[in-house]
Parts: sequence; C-alpha cells; structure tokens
Amino acid sequence: MSFQGYLKTIKTKTGKGPEDFRQLAREKGFTSEGVLKSEVKAGEITKWLAEDFSLGQGHAMAIYALLKGTKNENSD
Repeated sequence: MSFQGYLKTIKTKTGKGPEDFRQLAREKGFTSEGVLKSEVKAGEITKWLAEDFSLGQGHAMAIYALLKGTKNENSD
C-alpha cells in the first residue's frame, strides 16, 4: 500500500487527517513545537493509536512517520 493509501484509509476509518493527528499528539505531549520529542518511541505512538483509534501496526506507523517528519501529506 502506498503512503497515500494509508492516509486515505486512516481518514476513512477515523475521520481524522494528518493535521488532526499532529494536534492530538501535541495534546498528548508527544511533540513539542511540531517535532516529535526524542524520548517518544514508535511503540508509544502505535499503542496510543491502537487503543484510541483501533489502528493496526502499519497504519499507526504511517502516523508515526508523519509525526517524526520522515513523511508528509505529499509523500508517495
């Protein structure tokens, strides 16, 4: 699945897009000034997304990549 495919499926399943998850991550204390805090690990993000949104590993890792800055809304 392409990165855009992951984002589309996440939006369909949760009703939330990348900016929504960035805001939620800020509220949870995972990010600071738009950057994922260095002490926040992928496992914390995937656990949060599984518990709160029932996202599987692949979809949660797509959100992690967004928060980490390795991918963005225009990535393939």
